Amino acid sequence: MRKAAIIMGSDSDLPVMEKAVKILRELEIPFEAHVYSAHRTPEQARDFALHARENGFGVILAAAGMAAHLAGAIAANTTLPVIGIPCKGPALDGMDALLSTVQMPSGIPVATVGINNGANAALLAAEILAVQDAALAEKLHARRLADMKAVLDKDAGIGERL
Repeated sequence: MRKAAIIMGSDSDLPVMEKAVKILRELEIPFEAHVYSAHRTPEQARDFALHARENGFGVILAAAGMAAHLAGAIAANTTLPVIGIPCKGPALDGMDALLSTVQMPSGIPVATVGINNGANAALLAAEILAVQDAALAEKLHARRLADMKAVLDKDAGIGERL
């Protein structure tokens, strides 16, 4: 199985990405995590992206706040799927990061999930990897069934609470 990469622009993004790590572990997807900044360590971020495929990665999750150029900088240097996770910053509640992540120029796509939504990023990464991995696809299907059951259990219990 190909690995997933988790790249954070800062270690302050770790609480968001811990949700992604939890899901990747549950689904037994191998991963590596790194802190590379699009602005403070651009050469290291570029080098990682340029060599990601040959290093066994199949998808890259890139989390950043504020200007949030990390996902785009990574995507500019690889043809692997890149999933951007905009993170809340000290101003604008993450809207700046969301717009920076989602507004990519034609030719350099970045899939983007909601603000601080590391969980959905990990699930999307799993779906991408599952295109060629039947066992992982089955794990995702089982997870969906478990999620459905949890909602139906809540539905059955809501009448008792009202």
